[in-house]
Amino acid sequence: MFGGVCFLLNGNMCVGIWKSSLMVRLGPEQAAAALEEPNVVEFDITGRPMKGWVMVEPDGLETDEQLGHWVQRSVEFVETLPKK
Repeated sequence: MFGGVCFLLNGNMCVGIWKSSLMVRLGPEQAAAALEEPNVVEFDITGRPMKGWVMVEPDGLETDEQLGHWVQRSVEFVETLPKK
């Protein structure tokens, strides 16, 4: 997906890797808030940002705890979506 690896939860995209960044699905409100955090940028690889998604740059993923934090945030949002 997007030229990288993507992981699904209940048939919905959850997180993935694009180049050296982590794509994280958070929903529109949480994604907007996450953009205020360090090492987080809009998920925009085509010139059109994907709403509800952010990309966490490598400096924000240096430890297992940092990675787990972002994955958990995405899982919590994706679990609210209807199963596919």
